[in-house]
Amino acid sequence: MLSPERLALPDYEYLAQRHVLTYMEDAVCQLLENREDISQYGIARFFTEYFTSVCQGTHILFREFSFIQATPHNRASFLRAFWRCFRTVGKNGDLLTMKEYHCLLQLLCPDFPLELTQKAARIVLMDDAMDCLMSFSDFLFAFQIQFYYSEFLDSVAAIYQDLLSGKNPNTVIVPTSFSGQHRQRPALGEAGMLEGVEASLFYQCLENLCDRHKYSCPPPALVKEVLSNVQRLTFYGFLVALSKHHGINQALGALPDKGDLMHDPAMDEELERLLVQVPGLVNSATPEASCLPSRIPPRVGSPWRPLHHSRKVDAESDGSTEETDESET
Repeated sequence: MLSPERLALPDYEYLAQRHVLTYMEDAVCQLLENREDISQYGIARFFTEYFTSVCQGTHILFREFSFIQATPHNRASFLRAFWRCFRTVGKNGDLLTMKEYHCLLQLLCPDFPLELTQKAARIVLMDDAMDCLMSFSDFLFAFQIQFYYSEFLDSVAAIYQDLLSGKNPNTVIVPTSFSGQHRQRPALGEAGMLEGVEASLFYQCLENLCDRHKYSCPPPALVKEVLSNVQRLTFYGFLVALSKHHGINQALGALPDKGDLMHDPAMDEELERLLVQVPGLVNSATPEASCLPSRIPPRVGSPWRPLHHSRKVDAESDGSTEETDESET
């Protein structure tokens, strides 16, 4: 049975919204890249397995950054894969630095840009404390906002800077697609970080931004809820509020609620099943044993060799004024 959303849209618009052509092009590229192996069992089976992988969200494993950020589904799938692979870091109570979290990201995406990891860390840490330790939950929810809404936040930073300087934010040029290059954010001075802008005016600009552009942004009603609780706020205060907002996390749908972050029964069962098959670990196949050693996360084999494209996304880093809270893990 077709969903109401599907019935309300013309075919071409629905296909564009779901980025079907993006996956078809990638599937054909993968087919040509692996044609000798695929010829042994047939093209039909290849396409079946490829789109099954897309539906399950495993298609982004070990792929290039240009692919994992190409569609909203890819971004959500990458967030979910990162959580499931490395939640044992939080379960064990480990605190890691920004560079260590970046190494974990590179295990899933070898060319993941350091600048994007820095941006996420600065939502949690003060700008001059980038070498401090962060809990897994603090970093994960900050990373979710920064990674999934990257283009939106670049535009918000430009609008915020214009409001500080008295300019008309409506003149800001913003990116219009997930695959576009990231806009370089203007530097936010110390005065801007401490002083902030009027929340109601800030929301008016963001509301117009959401109306003008169709690329991913948080639900406007939830953004309004965040800004209605204060009279003035800083840019980084806004990012922290987004990262901690329960409704925005639910709307995005990639991660569980914070209280359930360390629980994944399906993954625990799978790990136990795999551990039983490893010689010498039969007696250790318990829930406690399924927590792999710290900083040595599991890797899942990819069915196809990743393609490497030359296009890369540039991103700049920003600062934050909030300390990480170990007790929240």
